[in-house]
Amino acid sequence: MTSSFSNLLLAEPLARAVAEMGYETMTPIQAQAIPVVLSGQDVMGAAQTGTGKTAAFSLPLLQRMLKHENASTSPARHPVRALVLLPTRELADQVAQQIKLYAKYTNLRSTVVFGGIDMKPQTLELKKGVEVLVATPGRLLDHIEAKNAVLNQVEYVVLDEADRMLDIGFLPDLQRILSYLPKQRTTLLFSATFSPEIKRLAGSYLQNPVTIEVARPNETASTVEQHFYSVADDDKRRALRQIVRQRGITQAFVFVNSKLGCARLARSLERDGLRTSALHGDKSQDERLKSLAAFKAGEVDLLVCTDVAARGLDIKDVPAVFNFDIPFNAEDYVHRIGRTGRAGASGLAVSFASGGNDARLVADIEKLIKKKIELEPVEFEEDRPRGRINDGRRHWREEGEAGDARDVLDQPRERRDADARRGGGGRPHRAPAAPRDPFFDKPYEPGQPDATPAWEAAAKASTPGRGISSNIKSKRKVPALFKSAEPS
Repeated sequence: MTSSFSNLLLAEPLARAVAEMGYETMTPIQAQAIPVVLSGQDVMGAAQTGTGKTAAFSLPLLQRMLKHENASTSPARHPVRALVLLPTRELADQVAQQIKLYAKYTNLRSTVVFGGIDMKPQTLELKKGVEVLVATPGRLLDHIEAKNAVLNQVEYVVLDEADRMLDIGFLPDLQRILSYLPKQRTTLLFSATFSPEIKRLAGSYLQNPVTIEVARPNETASTVEQHFYSVADDDKRRALRQIVRQRGITQAFVFVNSKLGCARLARSLERDGLRTSALHGDKSQDERLKSLAAFKAGEVDLLVCTDVAARGLDIKDVPAVFNFDIPFNAEDYVHRIGRTGRAGASGLAVSFASGGNDARLVADIEKLIKKKIELEPVEFEEDRPRGRINDGRRHWREEGEAGDARDVLDQPRERRDADARRGGGGRPHRAPAAPRDPFFDKPYEPGQPDATPAWEAAAKASTPGRGISSNIKSKRKVPALFKSAEPS
């Protein structure tokens, strides 16, 4: 079996595009899947993310479609012939961009439809006629019901990241969509793992599939250096900053378990002077795409995200992944750290465990990846002893308190004793702390974006001698960061 793209005998337009993109040697999933898809057989493929699955199914499908290409410019003569379904907007957009690059020298038309944005532009593209349609299940059903998409001439269907689609709850949508397709078709299913649910799905919709498995289920990439640190919740941000600085990390994904935690952590890291952006389900589609584009362009150092971004995002050369929160699902750990160490490059995966429930979650990961996990302590640079100032005494943790401790130790004994008698405890009078950023006190109320937040009303009520009208002239809106958006 050849491993070189030049030996594949692709049609000239496809071969030119592939050469232009710098493809030379096929990955294992490509070497095994492309010949099978070219033969017209159904495929059930398992591979880790970042292994080249998109090319593994796109190139052979485009090759087969070119053999029966219709040169007519009539929209009616450009029916949907290949349908690619993915679980998230970002993945759908990414795969659609790849397919456009592969087909750029052909007359085959393609487009993508996903939720979170206006349907009208998508409808116009569908009305022009497309042969390759990339979609998320929910938005595709919207177009089917609006009679914008007709699927009765589909020859090929791809269910990519099938396990993720089932996790999200797309099974009923998938069943509805597949019911609109012809019985005679080629079906390709790709999944990170072959769970019992995936095997049942394959048994229902695939005909004698060829099984391709290029890596053991739930195996983490050998190129990724993995560390688990035992860190208190309040110290996680400090630990992250220190590791980024010590390791000279230029870019990283930072994963958290909740949308609200994602928004707050991104804001905190931004205040620490790090170029940061957030990616979660309550961001509008436009905001999410802009965050990804800025990260790809190197304009953002840390992309703080929930698991909406954990699978399939093909961003090259990301040196590190931080699990700020241990994932609730052990399999998500494998997918998260799969964002680094791709295509043979080395990567770093750092996870912070804070005790309590994290101990069980770490044990689940240990069981899944079949490797012993050792929790390492974190020694903070600012907590290390520094000569006479810290001689055996506990170092003040918060920034600014170290200076206070020095002042106390340098005072004459008589003054310290006098302070103690006055109830000062030997510590000088502290200057008032900087005002707290009210962002962190705002409640999470996506259902009432224009209501005056409780934190703001309380602040005004506590201001003596002033009424609301004298403090504010117009109703203040909750930042767009917290507005609700269609779930992924």
